[in-house]
Amino acid sequence: MEVRIGVQHATRELVIDSAESTATILEAVSAAVSGGTAVLTLTDERGKQVVIPSDKVAYVEIGEPESRRVGFGAM
Repeated sequence: MEVRIGVQHATRELVIDSAESTATILEAVSAAVSGGTAVLTLTDERGKQVVIPSDKVAYVEIGEPESRRVGFGAM
């Protein structure tokens, strides 16, 4: 699952590939944004943890990564 996180006052967004389910990620994000926790913590596919202060989260996009197209095919 690909998760894109916008952080306030940061020029680039964070992109995390996570093995967790959409429901688990959504639950963690909801808890952080609602003030239930002080930080948003997510784990990527390699086991690394990303910790972001809840009050600095600007937006979160959750979805499958887009497959890259190869060539010059017309659609």
